[in-house]
Amino acid sequence: MGMEKHYRDEELSEYLYPPEILQKLDFTKSPATFKPKISAASPGEDWMVVRPLQRSDYDKGFLQLLSQLTSTGNISKKQFDERFTQMKMSGGYYVTVIEDKRLAKIIGAATLTVEQKFIHNCSLRGRLEDVVVNDTYRGKQLGKLIVVTVSLLAHELGCYKMSLDCKDKLIKFYETLGYKLEAGNSNAMNMRFEEPS
Repeated sequence: MGMEKHYRDEELSEYLYPPEILQKLDFTKSPATFKPKISAASPGEDWMVVRPLQRSDYDKGFLQLLSQLTSTGNISKKQFDERFTQMKMSGGYYVTVIEDKRLAKIIGAATLTVEQKFIHNCSLRGRLEDVVVNDTYRGKQLGKLIVVTVSLLAHELGCYKMSLDCKDKLIKFYETLGYKLEAGNSNAMNMRFEEPS
């Protein structure tokens, strides 16, 4: 019995954050239009699941999917495990994925990071990062699904706002999901500290 419980606990600890929270998100609160209607709880295909990142996703192509977005470098299983543990322990990281269960393959992902603030009565601010969907699944509204999921999640967690940086060509897409360019405040600026090559 003891051994069985240990395995069960290990399975539970596999998620980066509790998956139940995704089941209760209310998709009617989003201005996004889904045709047909889908949500995190029912993503439209019974072979699809929307859930938190799991430790085992290293073997389900999570990093390969991210590399469609930008350079991921050559990350070992050990490095992935360590980063997963650090994210889980520090909290505030809500890496959310869509899995094709038929292939045990990650086909979509987005990250919500939650910043703790003193301003606005010690409130929380969400940031949307690293949105990526596998091209071969076009037409299933997955980009919209993953973004709306983490946006509603930010609201559910009590964030007063959610921010993102996007390329000009994606502005229209994000506007349909409720994001707005703020007049006088639409310059995403960065200071990069790249590794010397």
